[in-house]
Amino acid sequence: MFDTEVCQIGMALVSADGTIDTIGILIDPEQDFESFNVDLHGIDEETVQGALTFEMALQSLRPFLERHILIQHSNFDKQAFNAACSAYRIPALRTKWLDSVQIARRAWPELKGNGGHGLGSLKDHLNLNFEHHDAKEDARAAAEVTLLAEEKTGQSFSELSESKKRQHMYQPSLAVEGNQQGPLYGHVACFTGQLTMSRVEAATFAAGAGITVKIGVSKKVTLLVVGDQDMTLLAGHDKSSKHRRAEELKEQGHDIKIVGESEFMKLIDSKSGH
Repeated sequence: MFDTEVCQIGMALVSADGTIDTIGILIDPEQDFESFNVDLHGIDEETVQGALTFEMALQSLRPFLERHILIQHSNFDKQAFNAACSAYRIPALRTKWLDSVQIARRAWPELKGNGGHGLGSLKDHLNLNFEHHDAKEDARAAAEVTLLAEEKTGQSFSELSESKKRQHMYQPSLAVEGNQQGPLYGHVACFTGQLTMSRVEAATFAAGAGITVKIGVSKKVTLLVVGDQDMTLLAGHDKSSKHRRAEELKEQGHDIKIVGESEFMKLIDSKSGH
């Protein structure tokens, strides 16, 4: 018998432009349904009649899921997947799980002790529109919470998921207009990843050379400056949302250059005559 009923898998797929597509898959847990759970999510034996078992569904989904970072709201989904994998005696998912509760705590610390960071509280605070306790709807809500947190803080979901100790290593981004007399006036830059200097210092150097600095990546940005160590990350969601957005714009033909911090500083030095 399973430790947790898995009767539905819900996924929210977020594209680089923030579009969210959802997928809901009914699962036959091959066990009796607890009445409490049926009252909660409305799924019973009749609902899942003819549905795939967890083992069958995961066999199909595993190659896709293991290529991406998975975000859950609390640790429930990971525990449920691990319990079901153990019950079927199949390997657990080899992927990285992040928690949108932790992401929400970083973005809206004022909710601690004032409703908390559960989806119910965030639904009211952020004016979200979803049906709670439906796996597909909850997945979309977690995605929306993550995107709103990125928008509010100017940080990627991976940065917001860092431990507090590591989080303190990231400095807040700064928007500033470039010096019109600077040799690089007309360029617009955005910073992402861990730099050796603070974001304020980086923005100051850039503005002095004429570069306008923005917090987020848009079609106006001509330079995305990435921390040198972050330039070596693998493709996909191991890169920050800013990095992925810049690559998408580049592929669409926009004139945006992605450079490491060292290359960026050499550019400023060469243009400034240092």
